[in-house]
Amino acid sequence: MATLKVPIAVEDHVQGPESADVTLVEYGDYECPYCGQAYPIVQQVQKHFGKRLRLVFRNFPLSEMHPDAEAAAEVAEFAGAQGKFWEMHDKLYENQERLGEALYLDLAEKLKLSATALRQALDQRTFEARVRADFKGGARSGVNGTPTFFINGHRHDGSSDFETLVSAIHQAMGTAKSA
Repeated sequence: MATLKVPIAVEDHVQGPESADVTLVEYGDYECPYCGQAYPIVQQVQKHFGKRLRLVFRNFPLSEMHPDAEAAAEVAEFAGAQGKFWEMHDKLYENQERLGEALYLDLAEKLKLSATALRQALDQRTFEARVRADFKGGARSGVNGTPTFFINGHRHDGSSDFETLVSAIHQAMGTAKSA
């Protein structure tokens, strides 16, 4: 079984307490339809476990198949640099079928971020290195598609439906309960 090779660090995007029973790391691509399907499921899983679960999101844009994935990841990182990563993350998934510069600029304005600064960051590829670092760490950890989840550092090779994720998280907690 593959394991997470890059430890969770201060620069990661995290929801939930460090003291949570289980850490769920997702490597995702904003243009991936499977990630789009997993997005509301991950939210359900978070609600189900509450403070017993910590979620970490890392970028894994599959640019050859998804031409807008890299820019979308850079947009999320731009927002993250201003403390609004999760808001942008959610809006990108909720508007997945509209990815592109017009959406990015619209979302920046809605989140009270500078559209001019965003355009400049995209033109200058300001957040490319950050996105590439996530991608390389994922590749080192055995990520070869999206979404890929790690539960307490071990790759989850099962389905990403609600029941399967909840069951795997319970198992990681040492309480083999089902949903």
